[in-house]
Amino acid sequence: IALEFQILERLNHPNVVAARDVPEEMQKLAPNDLPLLAMEYCQGGDLRKYLNQLENCCGLWEEAILILLSDIASALRYLHENRIIHRDLKPENIVLQQGEQRLIHRIIDLGYAKELDQGSLCTSFVGTLQYLAPELLEQQKYRVTVDSWSFGTLAFECITGFRPFLPNWQPVQWHAKVRQKSELDIVVSEDLPGEVKFSSSLPCPNNLNSVLSGRLEKWPQLMVMWHPRQRGTDPTYGPNGCFKALDGILNLKLLHVLNMVTGTVHTYPVTEEETLQSVKARIQSDTGIPEQDQELLQEAGLELFSQKLVTKHTADGKGNDTAAADTDLLFLFDNKKVS
Repeated sequence: IALEFQILERLNHPNVVAARDVPEEMQKLAPNDLPLLAMEYCQGGDLRKYLNQLENCCGLWEEAILILLSDIASALRYLHENRIIHRDLKPENIVLQQGEQRLIHRIIDLGYAKELDQGSLCTSFVGTLQYLAPELLEQQKYRVTVDSWSFGTLAFECITGFRPFLPNWQPVQWHAKVRQKSELDIVVSEDLPGEVKFSSSLPCPNNLNSVLSGRLEKWPQLMVMWHPRQRGTDPTYGPNGCFKALDGILNLKLLHVLNMVTGTVHTYPVTEEETLQSVKARIQSDTGIPEQDQELLQEAGLELFSQKLVTKHTADGKGNDTAAADTDLLFLFDNKKVS
């Protein structure tokens, strides 16, 4: 309790629950002179409540996933920069509060948190089993990458609606089987006949578009590597580069195009310099509709012109519109078929 007091009092981050002064009248109510810890009230409840809702049985909606990933990554970065490992990251320890524009996720319960010593290694056994990194089960020395494992497991559950690694197995059997997974595997599941299967693919159904699904299939591979020294290492950004890799996903500019001929939504990652004319070439490749026959309309029925920058009609990866709401989705018509 004393350690959690000390940690919370010095932390100041929008995605970590804040400590508050205990009112004098409440201090008198403490039983047996035990200390009281006051924290800000988050009226949205915890993340587990949202995951248990029927509509989220196949994972949260895309925008909710991206906002959550952004918030939790920001909180973990802050804790690690302040030399603190959370060690018990799970849906029950993430609470939601309504901000001015969107829900805000805050990490709570730093009772298991550990301040790193000079060697940056710890040995105590703490945390919740279903989100626990393997080295904790093995009672080995560990680093901040135990939080990476928990974050990767949590992210997978939010995307798919279930935990990735044999959630109903007992610890000893779980450890023996899951350690057999390859570096690319992000799922270890048991089918109805009882056969254990390994997979590097993100299961369907989920609520991600095709571009994000591909990117968020690769990212968990960094987070749930079995060996802690390799975990979180990105080929481009190096050790602990998983957070920068996630930034690249969250900052994607995406253009959504609904093909009115087939009813298919095509999603394109675009750059600031890209024009609609260049995107039309990509649309032709995907749909077979020649560029000259493509007509792209906004919801209001206004036509788009090739000289306009594509990013004026996109949303960023965290669901924030970069233009008016009616430019979030473009409608594609084949002029030959319309006529």
